[in-house]
Parts: sequence; structure tokens; C-alpha cells
Amino acid sequence: MSQREREYRRLLEQLECRLRAAGRALRDVLYGMTLYDWVLELQKARGEVEQAFTLLVFGDLLGIPILTPYYTLRLIPYMVPRIEAWRRSMLRERDICELFDQEIG
Repeated sequence: MSQREREYRRLLEQLECRLRAAGRALRDVLYGMTLYDWVLELQKARGEVEQAFTLLVFGDLLGIPILTPYYTLRLIPYMVPRIEAWRRSMLRERDICELFDQEIG
């Protein structure tokens, strides 16, 4: 392989890397412009549904007996990894600003 061919190959590899980086940047910008807000809202809604489900199943830990213990015992293996985080989120103090979904201004 000659010197000129190696130089062309190196330039093509550099061009390919730059085009990939530009494509990634364009993809990220378009994602941010179109879908990012939806993704955040869906994640927030999913978290709220999971918290409500966990409250329904393990409300007796907070003193709210909703479901019978039989069903609670059947769901324990699926819910154990989330119990501590759920308990902390339910018992933490909340600020009035957390109630607003939209930014002010």
C-alpha cells in the first residue's frame, strides 16, 4: 500500500468519525426538541403509578390497611427492592413548588 493510499484511508476515517459525531449531535438535538418533554412526563406518570400501586399493596406499613395480607404476601417478592425507596419518598417533606408541573415565567 502506497503512502498516498494510506493518507486517503486516514482522511476517510477522520471524515467518517466527524460525520458520525455530527449525526449523533443532530439526533440528540432533534430528540431534545421533539420527544424529551414527553419522555419526562411519561417517567413522572410511571413513577406516580408505581407509588400508588405500592401504597395500595404496602399501605399497612404506613398505617393504611387497604389490601388483605394474603395478596400482600404474594406480591412481596416483586416489591421488596422498591420498599425502602418508596417509604422514603412517601415520608419526606414536600415543598409547595413541587406541586407545579410547569415552570413559572
